[in-house]
Amino acid sequence: MKRYVYLMILAGLLGGLSACGDKKDSAARDQEVQKVMQEGMQKEKAMMEGMQKGVENMEKKATEQKEEAKR
Repeated sequence: MKRYVYLMILAGLLGGLSACGDKKDSAARDQEVQKVMQEGMQKEKAMMEGMQKGVENMEKKATEQKEEAKR
């Protein structure tokens, strides 16, 4: 009886391992995740550049105002 239980457990484990080891799906998922991450990084970079330009414009306006106040 124990022999049949062990055999069933072993068969279940082998079936489970073979079902979750589909490499095509995981490779496609990995590529999709990498693509999404790259898009996110590009958006973040664009956002940071925009923020930097905004800060530069604010500094420029502040220095212009200081120069006008001196006159």
